[in-house]
Amino acid sequence: MNKIKIELPLNQEIINNLKIGDYVLLSGEIFVARDAAHKRMSEALENYKELPFDLTSNTIYYMGPTPTPKGKIIGSAGPTTSHRMDKYTPKLLDLGLKGMIGKGNRTKPVIDSIKENKAVYFTVIGGAGALLQSHIKENELIAYPDLGPEAIRKLKIVDFPAIVAIDVNGNNLFET
Repeated sequence: MNKIKIELPLNQEIINNLKIGDYVLLSGEIFVARDAAHKRMSEALENYKELPFDLTSNTIYYMGPTPTPKGKIIGSAGPTTSHRMDKYTPKLLDLGLKGMIGKGNRTKPVIDSIKENKAVYFTVIGGAGALLQSHIKENELIAYPDLGPEAIRKLKIVDFPAIVAIDVNGNNLFET
């Protein structure tokens, strides 16, 4: 199996060449945000406030880490179900978000927005949080600390394994 190494943030040339089923190894910075953080970001946008990080060309991982064991950078770091963020996702894609990492299929409005914004959705295996944790080299809490495990974090990852689930053309691994 070919493994495509990708340096983040994403660029359009890389995204355009990805196809569903491609196995990728992601390295660079990603941001972690789940349901509550997406709701806060949506409220910030509605109130004309800045977001806690620039979405442009960035990738969000839908994950809530478990408590960090002593001597570790982060706890188990498995994905959460992506469709829970779907009501917020098209707006974030319109603002420049280019990648998302999670588990499970996406709704039609999100798939349409991925196509329109020339973005990509990666999936990772649920239940593999301990494996995924080993690819996280830095962990920084950057916003909404009151949300606990749902706070926004910036992670530095190295060779983080994922699969292209929805490509720029709207091809969907979950439907093939």
